[in-house]
Amino acid sequence: MNIVFMGTPVFAVPSLEKLIDNFNVLAVITQPDKKKGRGNKVIFSAVKEAAIKHNIPVYQPEKIRKDIDLINKIKELKPDFIVVVAFGQILSKEILDIPKLGCINLHASLLPGYRGAAPINWAIIKGEKKSGNTTMMMDVGIDTGDMLLKDEVIIDENLTFGELHDILKERGADLLVKTLTSYAKGEIKRIPQNKSDVFYANMIDKEFCFIDWNNKAEDISNFIRGLCPSPCAKTRYQDKLMKIYKIKITEEKSIKVPGTIISFDKSGIKAAALDKNILIEEIQMEGGKRLTVSEYIKGHDIKIGDVLK
Repeated sequence: MNIVFMGTPVFAVPSLEKLIDNFNVLAVITQPDKKKGRGNKVIFSAVKEAAIKHNIPVYQPEKIRKDIDLINKIKELKPDFIVVVAFGQILSKEILDIPKLGCINLHASLLPGYRGAAPINWAIIKGEKKSGNTTMMMDVGIDTGDMLLKDEVIIDENLTFGELHDILKERGADLLVKTLTSYAKGEIKRIPQNKSDVFYANMIDKEFCFIDWNNKAEDISNFIRGLCPSPCAKTRYQDKLMKIYKIKITEEKSIKVPGTIISFDKSGIKAAALDKNILIEEIQMEGGKRLTVSEYIKGHDIKIGDVLK
C-alpha cells in the first residue's frame, strides 16, 4: 500500500520506521525547520531526520490547508492512506478526501477520553490507572473521528510522562501497522466516539507547572510524574525556582502548613502536603543541574521551616 506520512516529534518516528518496513511510504510531511540557540542553528524535526535517512521526499508547509501546490502533489501521488501521528496542523476536508482508503491518525490516549495536544501528561496528572493508543479515521474535527483499534497500557504509581511516552510511541507503531493492514482487508468496524466521555487534554504552559501544595499528596505526586521530565513541575524556594522530578509519599500525616519544609537528609527533603508529608528526592535549582537531594545538600543548605510556594 502507498502511504503519505504526516508527523513531527520523536513520538512519531517509530511509526514512520514501521510503515517504511511494511509499506511504500511515498512522502513525508512535517513542520518547518526551527532556529534555536544564540547562533540560530537550524533544527530539523525528528521525523524529517528519519525521512532523510531513508531517502524519502520531505515537504514542510507553513500551513498545509493553504498550500495548494502541496495539496496537488499529494493528489498526484494517489496514496491509499494518509497516516498522521502528532503532525501539529489541522487538515482540511480537501486533504482528508484525497487518499483512496482514508486518513488514519494514531492518538496517544484511549479515546474518547483525552482528546487534544497533551493526552499522555493529562492521563497521569488526572490519576488514571491505564492509558494507551487509539487509531481512528480522521474528520474535520480535532480527534473526533471514528475509532478503529485500541491498545491499553497500565499506569503504575511510579510511571512518569517520559516513560509512558516512550512505551506508547513504540506500541503505537505496531498498532498502526495492524490497523492499516486490517482496515484495508475490511476487518475493522468503525466505532463512533461517545461525546459524553470526552476530556480535552489541552496544551500545558509554563504557568500551569507550579505545584499547588494545598493539594493531597497523591495529587501532587500525579502532577509531578505527569510533567516529568518535561516541562517539569516547579515551585519556589527562597524566591528561586526549584524544579521537582521525583518524590515519595510518606505515611506521616501532615500537621504543618502545606509546602513547609520539615526536615532534610540524604534521602530527601521532607515537606508537607495537605494530608501527608512527601519526600522530595530529585530537584534542579534555578541555574543548576538536575541532582538528587543527596548530591545537592553536599554543597547547599536547606532551611527547615521555609515554605515552598
